[in-house]
Amino acid sequence: MNENKKVRVAITHGDTNGIGYELIFKTFAEPEMLELCTPIVYGSPKIAAYHRNALGIEANFTIIKDAKDAQEGRLNLLPVFDDEIKVELGVASEESGAAGLRAVDRALDDYRQGLFDVLVTAPVDNNEQFHFSGQSRYIEDHLETEGQGLSVLVNEELRVALATRNLPLRQVAESISKESIINNATTLFRSLRRDFRLSSPRIAVLGLNPKAGDNGLLGSEEQEFISPAIDELADKGIQAFGPYPADTFFGCSHAGEFDGILAMYYEQGLSPFRTLSACRGINYTAGLPLVRTSAEIPDSLPLAGKGVADEQPFRHAVYLAIDIFRNRAEYDEPMGNPLPKLYKEKRDESDKVRFAIPRKREDRTPHGTAHRNPKEAH
Repeated sequence: MNENKKVRVAITHGDTNGIGYELIFKTFAEPEMLELCTPIVYGSPKIAAYHRNALGIEANFTIIKDAKDAQEGRLNLLPVFDDEIKVELGVASEESGAAGLRAVDRALDDYRQGLFDVLVTAPVDNNEQFHFSGQSRYIEDHLETEGQGLSVLVNEELRVALATRNLPLRQVAESISKESIINNATTLFRSLRRDFRLSSPRIAVLGLNPKAGDNGLLGSEEQEFISPAIDELADKGIQAFGPYPADTFFGCSHAGEFDGILAMYYEQGLSPFRTLSACRGINYTAGLPLVRTSAEIPDSLPLAGKGVADEQPFRHAVYLAIDIFRNRAEYDEPMGNPLPKLYKEKRDESDKVRFAIPRKREDRTPHGTAHRNPKEAH
């Protein structure tokens, strides 16, 4: 791989009443960003100019007709529609939300033609005027690839994946199965190795119920689905441990001992992540051929037009997308012509002892028997 080649970063402008252009202009106001990559903004020159003037930001962009015409050292802007769209900063509307997805549509068309390397999306909020399933699901559905993506929340210390999508809490338990946990943990494992270049990643699997079920007293999903899935993952050579009670896992700083965490549902993963991230998180969609990231900025629309949006998460989303693109290239290069194995590797079982917390022994359990399922003591 040519380390000097600038990565072509496609950027969608997000909700046209939102903070997308503010994030983009502030991010690429830093000269080193244009030395690092070649940005291609999928948006509207008229709307971009409106945001620039409304915010009083000094920003220059070069209008191009095709992504292949993108110039290095410039903030390139590719028009995706000519429609006159009313801009009302901070106001939710169906028109402004749909304009954000039209930019995604055009970007995906260009991705299929190989015109850029990675995709970074600006926010499109789901609100009372514009209902949709989120950009991650939208991109996954329109890529038409086999399998499904996995949302991974990333900051400097944590990588938290969600075993279920955005669901009402009452639907979470019925959506969890042994197979789904194995599939999601395997996707996370492969991403940690290929995208983050961790040779032997350790994954913590959280329980579904309080106290990870408390040996069946507070729910049976841990015994029926989660623990058997962890055992099968271990048999496949994937270092998965748990299930851990979510409260003590994050509260007692166990998260730092693992390379990835598989949470069972939205609030279980998002709440501690946002608390510990100080609004600097990134959303990465693992398991897709397209490298796609976004800034983790909840409820971003009310920030629009005030000039107060923090561009750091967006800048970090660009950094992460570039890092993953390069990591994949480094990982895939030797895999293209692997040498034959002359010996059989023996799996290292030492970590299994380290991360296994014994359950409370019952009368029928032989002394000295270790279990993978931890028990919180009170």
